Amino acid sequence: MSHMKLFAATVKWHGIKTLRKPDIARRVFFHGQRYVSSGTSEPFLSGSNSNYVEEMYYAWLENPQSVHKSWDLFFRNANAGQTYDPHLPDQLERKASFLQSHGLAQTPGKAEKLVEDHLAVQSLIRAYQIRGHHVAQLDPLGILDADLDSFVPSDLITTIDKLGDLWLIEKKFWFPSCLAPWFYGLHESDLDKVFQLPTTTFIGGNENSLSLREIIKRLENTYCQHIGLEFMFINDVEQCQWIRQKFETPGVMKFTNEEKRTLLARLVRSMRFEDFLARKWSSEKRFGLEGCEVMIPALKTIIDKSSEMGIEYVIMGMPHRGRLNVLANVIRKELEQIFCQFDPKLEAADEGSGDVKYHLGMYHERINRATNKKITLSLMANPSHLEAVDPVVQGKTKAEQFYRGDTAGKKVMSILLHGDAAFAGQGVVYETFHLSDLPSYTTNGTIHVVVNNQIGFTTDPRMARSSPYPTDVARVVNAPIFHVNADDPEAVMYVCSVAAEWRNTFNKDVVVDLVCYRRRGHNEMDEPMFTQPLMYKQIHKQVPVLKKYADKLIADGTVTLQEFEEEIAKYDRICEEAYTRSKDNKILHIKHWLDSPWPGFFNVDGEPKSMSCPPTGISEDLLTHIGNVASSVPVKDFKIHAGLSRILRARLEMTKNRVVDWALAEYMAFGSFLKEGIHVRLSGQDVERGTFSHRHHVLHDQEVDKRTCVPMNHLWEQQAPYTVCNSSLSEYGVLGFELGFAMASPNALVCWEAQFGDFHNTAQCIIDQFISSGQAKWVRHNGIVLLLPHGMEGMGPEHSSARPERFLQMSNDDSDAYPEFSKQFEVSQLYECNWIVVNCSTPANYFHVLRRQILLPFRKPLIILTPKSLLRHPEAKSSFDEMVSGTTFQRVIPENGLAAQAPHEVKRVIFCTGKVYYDLVKERKNQDLEKQVAITRLEQISPFPFDLLKEELDKYPGADLVWCQEEHKNSGYYDYVKPRFRTIVNHTRPIWYVGREPAAAAATGNKNTHLVSLRRFLDTAFNLEAFEGKTF
Repeated sequence: MSHMKLFAATVKWHGIKTLRKPDIARRVFFHGQRYVSSGTSEPFLSGSNSNYVEEMYYAWLENPQSVHKSWDLFFRNANAGQTYDPHLPDQLERKASFLQSHGLAQTPGKAEKLVEDHLAVQSLIRAYQIRGHHVAQLDPLGILDADLDSFVPSDLITTIDKLGDLWLIEKKFWFPSCLAPWFYGLHESDLDKVFQLPTTTFIGGNENSLSLREIIKRLENTYCQHIGLEFMFINDVEQCQWIRQKFETPGVMKFTNEEKRTLLARLVRSMRFEDFLARKWSSEKRFGLEGCEVMIPALKTIIDKSSEMGIEYVIMGMPHRGRLNVLANVIRKELEQIFCQFDPKLEAADEGSGDVKYHLGMYHERINRATNKKITLSLMANPSHLEAVDPVVQGKTKAEQFYRGDTAGKKVMSILLHGDAAFAGQGVVYETFHLSDLPSYTTNGTIHVVVNNQIGFTTDPRMARSSPYPTDVARVVNAPIFHVNADDPEAVMYVCSVAAEWRNTFNKDVVVDLVCYRRRGHNEMDEPMFTQPLMYKQIHKQVPVLKKYADKLIADGTVTLQEFEEEIAKYDRICEEAYTRSKDNKILHIKHWLDSPWPGFFNVDGEPKSMSCPPTGISEDLLTHIGNVASSVPVKDFKIHAGLSRILRARLEMTKNRVVDWALAEYMAFGSFLKEGIHVRLSGQDVERGTFSHRHHVLHDQEVDKRTCVPMNHLWEQQAPYTVCNSSLSEYGVLGFELGFAMASPNALVCWEAQFGDFHNTAQCIIDQFISSGQAKWVRHNGIVLLLPHGMEGMGPEHSSARPERFLQMSNDDSDAYPEFSKQFEVSQLYECNWIVVNCSTPANYFHVLRRQILLPFRKPLIILTPKSLLRHPEAKSSFDEMVSGTTFQRVIPENGLAAQAPHEVKRVIFCTGKVYYDLVKERKNQDLEKQVAITRLEQISPFPFDLLKEELDKYPGADLVWCQEEHKNSGYYDYVKPRFRTIVNHTRPIWYVGREPAAAAATGNKNTHLVSLRRFLDTAFNLEAFEGKTF
């Protein structure tokens, strides 16, 4: 943006109108309050002095902080309707002395002019603070505006000479006089007048007054050069004042020679790293940082400053552009490990499928050279799905803070890097911002760094966003936004230092917008001239920032040309030596790129310490104790809802009778972990009460607002904490957050519950790119649990199916491979799978699968299709006998009734999973077929329990085999289980389908249609002649 850009021809009137208050406001005050008897007895309020008081009141209405605190107190008392204060005349007389000192007591016209001019200067200062960023010189190319508004606000005087040319400007650009810059009533003759500065600016430094000429000069230097500040929307005066002081105070942006030399050295490393890769692998995609090389010293400045203020652990997330450079020069990954990634002959270790080099992460502990303190850096691996990593980083950061007891975020922090197009375009950015201040999700402030290429892949900003800046989304959480020209390295370093201080001081998010350019296309193989010819003609002529800054430092004597060249040669030599060493690598180990290690959990080779899982039951005394606490209110004088009292009494009765329903079984699983020191976290929409009003883990006092009780945290004096938290109405962001939380430690049960199972599809990116494939791509174990309410109950297409077919389709077990069975088959099969999918039919099995999740010697994601109607089904209860010590999770629950007693007489075996079992049992009893039909339940669907199902199939050699499900044929489980059943029987017996017909929608919205289809497939299931004469 040109330094001399003239005022825009059109500006909306409302932008200026806000500077004027209706006269009625003044009349309300001055006619509604009487503090003096008459103008003659109190000469200060006569003539123009009363106008002065009136104008001071007007300024006070605009901002109470803009007037002296004595005026603030005076107007507050007046508006509050207080009676006459005998000291007020003294206060007013002191104000009068100001006018007398300027010789204005007997010159009303001059006094009025003085007041008007001071108010005009205050308005001018405020205009710069609010809108100065619009005229800042942010674009290094000098051809674009960093914001899309492309106008100069008419209330800014961006150069001194404009005061003398106002009339010329008006004639040339047809400015309406009410909108023109001289709206303030300032003229060229006023430039050397001295004005008292308001308390809302720090441009004076130690001076309380400046000439108008100097005021404009300092405002222009602060707000209209290479830094553009957006902060005046923040509704906290202290925070606004803090920012003003950091940027307005004269001389704040000064660097020592040593700091300049360090900055130059970091720029050398950043640029020469990219140059080295370009020379060695010119035809390889690497998503280089050219055009924003300043990002490396920017990140290092943030880390240095944060380390200085006590930060010990920094967790970072970023897109692919510049990732290799960050790994090399910020995280300090060994260069040879990076270079060998370019070798096409490098063999992959048997650790998984791996990922491309610019998606990989890293974990590293080192000494920060600037502070000589230990610092841990973690760059999270992530997919190409831009911004998907944002909530994952936040969740991991929250977990690391939680386990350290770092409630204020003084030890652990996060840095998120973004591209301009993705920051504006991806909704997960908004979702993540809205977690920033929620009690159970806040990370006490994140520093966001936007690499603003001023272009997407090939898309111009005007086609990519409707907001003026790509960073406008941050305004929703009152995060200050610091735009900075990336070709001014010192400005960038100062902004980053202030951003780190802001985060440490206020524990709030802050955005640094590095306005830069992309020297190449989207990747090194892309031709950007196809779509942005003019931009790239300018880019091809653009002098690199390293040369600009080096020339500047050489010119002012900070470094010599020889020293600069030696610094370049030194780093080039480091790269060449690493390149030579990289040729010795023959095998690529993904584990070297692990971003979230779990020290001590696996053996030194990263393998489980055993291949066994102990029984998951617990003692009866423990079950009884947890049940009693779950049925009580462990806080005195706490009044609960009458309906909740009935629920607690029912729980107590169940405990006495040694039975549990679904909610109580969950309570006992969670509670048992807390005794063992395992943290349990349950998150999601309405999870505290439960969508179906079954859980009630948080009790609310009916008489004291916001007083709550969590009985789970009152089980024992020494126990792990239990966190249960209602989330924002977000799936993508919150599931990503919980996934990140689960990464931090294997010794925690982290659960996310969808309000209804099918709501997980708005978080599909997290499921597909992280949960399903995370271990295969990044050797990253994760034990997150997804609780997905599922069941066809006539509630319509959106509240029925959790879409189990999608999870089963992404399961990695081979349907055609018949496994070898061994003593450790169950655990080994779990270790080889990418995730576990279960649909439990009993509370006891739900209890056990939760317990098994932690007792396994490794971690896998667990997908649980949880019930809805079974939560209160009278038959869906379990005895303590199924949960006591020595009991375990049942992958398959075989028929144990009359049919099992005479298996050779059984004519049909129905295999099913979940709620439909209860419908089948009821129908079988109604048709008196309990001897002829056996019903076997698959509790664990994936990995497929080949061993147990083979036993069942062998038990009934003459029976028809039927798979029955309540879901439609093209959804549910049939396509997954059919080939696996066929593999078990070596394709000698068919597995017939019974269930609803294929359909586009997950379920019908008509209750009658639902019941008719249920009746139809139940009839088919028990029609023993249904498949006679049919071919499979």
